[in-house]
Amino acid sequence: MLLDSIRTQLDSLSKSERKVALAVLDHPGQTVSQNITALAKSAQVSEPTVVRFCRTLGYDGWHEFKLKLAQGLALALPGLNEQPTQDDLAADLVNKICSRSINTLLDLRNNLDPEAIQKALDILSKANKIEFYGQGTSGIVAADAQHKFFRSGVPTVAYADPHIHSIAAALLRAGDAVVAISQRGNSPSLVRSIKLARRGGADVIVLAPSGTPLADLATVLIPIDLIFNIDPYTPISARLAYLVVIDVLAVGLALQRGPEFRKKMQNAQKALQEFDLQFDSFIG
Repeated sequence: MLLDSIRTQLDSLSKSERKVALAVLDHPGQTVSQNITALAKSAQVSEPTVVRFCRTLGYDGWHEFKLKLAQGLALALPGLNEQPTQDDLAADLVNKICSRSINTLLDLRNNLDPEAIQKALDILSKANKIEFYGQGTSGIVAADAQHKFFRSGVPTVAYADPHIHSIAAALLRAGDAVVAISQRGNSPSLVRSIKLARRGGADVIVLAPSGTPLADLATVLIPIDLIFNIDPYTPISARLAYLVVIDVLAVGLALQRGPEFRKKMQNAQKALQEFDLQFDSFIG
């Protein structure tokens, strides 16, 4: 995910920092084996510029950046950059799709910011109500989030229609929370709704790429930096990353609300199981 994060932020980097970014992207394996002097020379910049580049990405300096890059490359599985082709056998598809999904989740685990997750949980645990906004594929993630979070005992809804979440956002007040979900972070209608939510005093947790218009509006940003290109299969693995973050927040909220709440969840689950048994007996 570090390489994806670099690609996502290329346009926001200074001219000299961009040179460093391109050098890293062109030869990530070589970058890991180099010292800072060698990277600066290959990028045709000064060593302080390399340090500034690392800090722009959120790292303390060269050594922390290099360590994260090495970890990401070491964990990567074969098949990450291989696109499915017309001639692929079933075994090839299993390897390529599974490897891509596994790599996405490994990158997420290594780069997800625990501090941002905790800040998001603090907001959600105190919220009067929680609303999830997403459009297209992200709308599916929002619906999944609502399904998980409504068991929290807090009023929870999900909106995928831009007209509806615009109206809903305008009605929010202090103490309410919105979780905005976007794989690109630049949807004008979603950005508009989040501006309305912030104007009303609601807290906004954003799951989106860093450096995007939506990310800039967040009370708490949980950055998910994945590279998008013409490959039609990229959104499949990208969606997994968003779903896992939702799972982390849902489980974290359940734990944070204490044992009494978990007992209520167990009662709800028991009621559902009893309903399933009665329904099975009815149709049987």
